[in-house]
Amino acid sequence: MAFFPFHYKPTHESYQYLLSPSFQYPDTELVCDVVFSKRKSISIQIKEDLSIQVRAPLLAKKGQVELFIEQHKDWIYRKWTALYEKSSSNNLKQLSFEEEKHVAALERKFRKAAKEYIPYRVEYFHKLTGGHYTSITIRDQKSRWGSCSSKGTLSFNYRLMMAPQKILDYVVVHELCHLTHMNHSPAFWSMVESILPDYKESKQWLKEHGRELTPQAYMQTHAKN
Repeated sequence: MAFFPFHYKPTHESYQYLLSPSFQYPDTELVCDVVFSKRKSISIQIKEDLSIQVRAPLLAKKGQVELFIEQHKDWIYRKWTALYEKSSSNNLKQLSFEEEKHVAALERKFRKAAKEYIPYRVEYFHKLTGGHYTSITIRDQKSRWGSCSSKGTLSFNYRLMMAPQKILDYVVVHELCHLTHMNHSPAFWSMVESILPDYKESKQWLKEHGRELTPQAYMQTHAKN
């Protein structure tokens, strides 16, 4: 057990940790929400909304927490993938060969649109947020809508192109604000709110409807209209 001097004061705030790639799941990028609280051990929980929460003691060092996460990486990917597949199978019907082709075409369409449109929105809101970013990437982050690395790389989920405009803008502003605050502190949320006063509505919308933003769900929904 690590010994901490009596005058040691924890300064950790919650932050996001990008899990290193898994050999078994190379196309899946997972992000963990790390939260420090009054507890004795580190725990990992994968929630029904597919978010990954890591709880650590107030006195734990970030290096210790991240080592613990990496040591349990295979378990995290395995459990998360099983929950994701279960959720998808419950919500969507089996596809015919033609429908699978249609879904693949939709995915290509939305990926291309995201690469063209999201950087435009980043440029627009960057004038308001400031900060320095190095690059923008478009991916299929199954557990996240966007991320911001410590090196200034902004990543966004192409599936945001299936969401309402205000939802996409919220994610863009959220990640841009991380260029200034690499955490989810009150100062971070205050910055988000200064740009998008109704951001909480968008945040809640994603929580409730995020699973619906897939090419397959999009095809099935629009086939009914």
